[in-house]
Amino acid sequence: MAARRALKAVLVDLSGTLHIEDAAVPGAQEALKRLRATSVMIRFVTNTTKESKQDLLERLKKLEFDISEDEIFTSLTAARNLVEQKQVRPMLLVDDRALPDFKGIETGDPNAVVIGLAPEHFHYQILNQAFRLLLDGAPLIAIHKARYYKRKDGLALGPGPFVTALEYATDSKATVVGKPEKTFFLEALRGAGCEPEEAVMIGDDCRDDVGGAQNVGMLGILVKTGKYRAADEAKINPPPYLTCESFPHAVDHILQHLL
Repeated sequence: MAARRALKAVLVDLSGTLHIEDAAVPGAQEALKRLRATSVMIRFVTNTTKESKQDLLERLKKLEFDISEDEIFTSLTAARNLVEQKQVRPMLLVDDRALPDFKGIETGDPNAVVIGLAPEHFHYQILNQAFRLLLDGAPLIAIHKARYYKRKDGLALGPGPFVTALEYATDSKATVVGKPEKTFFLEALRGAGCEPEEAVMIGDDCRDDVGGAQNVGMLGILVKTGKYRAADEAKINPPPYLTCESFPHAVDHILQHLL
């Protein structure tokens, strides 16, 4: 890893780190204000595919988080960028609420499959359509491959098991665009004027948030909210730079030790 430099940027996960559905993590709003009072640049990076960026922003505003749209970088944005780059017509296996982020993308006579978290669409008939497209040579684009996530009623399957099922059935490999892919973190930092060694990532997913960030040279802070389960920190090597109770505790550490 490159030599550690002065901290210039903090990347923050959203679901499970700042909020769980329509409930904020206790103290998160005030902690964000304290972080904003410093000179670091803040970006919010999320793999959520359950809603569009605009809907996500409205949710955060209702929870009284001071966040602007241009500070949010989502895996939906990364997926759209790749679809446009490849000039394909995707079958969109995403939640209907996420469709606005693909507005203007041609989807008739699809020749690609884009898959995110889409519980209402994960049934045999739809998955079989995707399977047949892939057998005919269509590329598979996975918005992310998270195993599970946290809802207010408990843990729930993420898109990862369904992506893996399609890969297995078609003997193909998905192109993954969200966390923990290196390109996702580098794209999130683009325009920040800093290198990964000058940034820290805070998240509740040990592999996707912390492991992904540390693989590009950032520091990774794991919080014990959201999807965190006991001993998660042992699932990656090297382990997280820090494991702490919640986002406010992560901010405390940054203010006391990294600035």
